[in-house]
Amino acid sequence: MPAAVNPHLPLLPNKVPEVAAIFWTIKILSTTVGETGADYLTVHVGLEASTTTVITVGFLVAALAVQLRARRYVPWIYWLTVVLVSVVGTQITDLLTDKLEVSLYFSTAVFAATLAATFAIWYGVEQTLSIHTIVTRRRELFYWGAILFTFALGTAAGDLATEALGLGFQLGVVAFGALIAVIALTYHLGANPVLTFWLGYVLTRPLGASLGDLLSQSRTYGGLGLGTIYTSIGFLTVIVALVAWVSFEGERTGKSDPVR
Repeated sequence: MPAAVNPHLPLLPNKVPEVAAIFWTIKILSTTVGETGADYLTVHVGLEASTTTVITVGFLVAALAVQLRARRYVPWIYWLTVVLVSVVGTQITDLLTDKLEVSLYFSTAVFAATLAATFAIWYGVEQTLSIHTIVTRRRELFYWGAILFTFALGTAAGDLATEALGLGFQLGVVAFGALIAVIALTYHLGANPVLTFWLGYVLTRPLGASLGDLLSQSRTYGGLGLGTIYTSIGFLTVIVALVAWVSFEGERTGKSDPVR
């Protein structure tokens, strides 16, 4: 039974897409782009981590403003915002690690605590964490705040596992993929859908990052050497194609909002 909504708050259409296979596919692709895109801007373009963070945060704020003002779910706006959140989440962690020399153990613990606090406040105010009930502006703000911290936590945890703990990119993909498979299995066996969704959402970040590093990094560092440019362009192309297909299907069937 959905949680009660304050009658004094205006109701909005739920602008979160249906959680299906295509949702998770685009999510993983966007996390990979976040990893390789941030590396490209910092390393190949030559921007400092702080400069890249300022620029990408500006783009994210603009995209988020458009998303919040939208009157319905618009696939390209939603997923553009997710990609930019992915880049910013990566940049925040990289800035702390590379520029400020903050330990990955510490940043992972801080982001985990911050995400937990966000969920606690969200639940305390709204009595639900379900993405199927994002029908007020306040809930939408809670949702995007949680999304940002899941990306920051996922980046820190992924770097901690693959770099500090020495798993490497290949084992990282296998390990995080296996954890997500276990969560998916528990969901199908009747586990709490809200808990399993958010656990999966956090873990797809390090999975996508490990995949991006595996494809883009040089063979010297355990990658396949495709480079950040080709990896980013390739994944962005697939994201655009999938979002275009989702948009076309929505228009063809006359559904302006995701099916619940």
